[in-house]
Amino acid sequence: MNDSPDRARPHREALAHQLTAAGAIRTRSWAAAFADVPRHLFVPRWYEQETDARGITVWRERRATGTDADLAAVYRDQTLVTALDPTTAEQVDETAWTGIPTSSSTLPSLMARMLEDLAVEDGNRVLEIGTGTGYNAALLSHRLGGPVHSVDVDPGLVETARQRLAEAGYVPRLAAGNGSLGHPAGGTFDRIIATCSVPAVPDAWLDHSKPGTLLVTDLDLGIEGGLVRLGVDDARSAVGHFTATCGRFMAARTDATSYPAPRWPDRAPTAGTRPTTVTAADIRASYPFRLLLAFHLPRTQLVHHVDEAGAVALQLQHPDGSWARAPLADAPATVTHGGVRDLWQQVEAAWRWWNDAGRPSQDRFGYAREPDGSVYAWHIPDGTRWDLPARA
Repeated sequence: MNDSPDRARPHREALAHQLTAAGAIRTRSWAAAFADVPRHLFVPRWYEQETDARGITVWRERRATGTDADLAAVYRDQTLVTALDPTTAEQVDETAWTGIPTSSSTLPSLMARMLEDLAVEDGNRVLEIGTGTGYNAALLSHRLGGPVHSVDVDPGLVETARQRLAEAGYVPRLAAGNGSLGHPAGGTFDRIIATCSVPAVPDAWLDHSKPGTLLVTDLDLGIEGGLVRLGVDDARSAVGHFTATCGRFMAARTDATSYPAPRWPDRAPTAGTRPTTVTAADIRASYPFRLLLAFHLPRTQLVHHVDEAGAVALQLQHPDGSWARAPLADAPATVTHGGVRDLWQQVEAAWRWWNDAGRPSQDRFGYAREPDGSVYAWHIPDGTRWDLPARA
């Protein structure tokens, strides 16, 4: 099958037009980049989630070199999973595996919105955290035509990306290493963009910054997270706001191929069940409210819980063993809880605040990382502030 760039050009141009019409692309330079950079060169193989004939959820391999439909699929506005954790992956048939994704080619509309928010200018020196497939580095190289640096924790991904970038005609400076520690070559940058999530802005990224540096990254705050656009000032503070675009990137890794096994706290005994004014459906329905909950309940996780009868609930759990659980089938609305912290009382307080404030969207919240490492979020219209953990 001939995979020349000309064969894929109609798909690239259609993607650029789609992203422009949706408002993800706002400038001609980024429209040209998406129309010219061959995504299929960087994602020749990917995995799509499906349920097989036995009812098992698997990742089914697809290749851009398969059919015309496969080539077109590379240029859909969707995230493409490109690697699975080898410690959890198990092959179940010739082209399918179970397992946890560890790398992906990001949703193109999300990439476009982040790149527009980065507000690059000709001559900017840019650092990308999370090389992945190399596609984003190619887009940056196309736009800037100059010094793009990129780092990824997986040496294999870096080498593959280097080869594919060279084939496409781009030569960014790639390095293998822990992106949370910055780029091994050091130096300062005008722009920093991360395509992985971190619990807080790392010290190393500020070391790479100078007054005027803009930083776009995804924050994982526990219950929820989001993209922030931050400016670095003379005092080495990074201050800005959550963007209108939702993120949900994979977490930054310290291991090249896998994530450490999660350590869940031992849950405290059940203390009781009571009525509540906030349901699991309320939480599921609103991303801005979940983000606000993350401010109110730092270090708390939101997970699904399935009981012995198969009933599903949303469960909050804190490292000290406190927990609270509200069923998805909530008639009447109740919460069951345990532990020293009344987590659901905080949920109800946050719900009252959010409604009294007019249900603000996520871009009405600011975020700051100060030189001393302190971190906080605030409601931009009235200054209400929540202190956040500096690190996970």
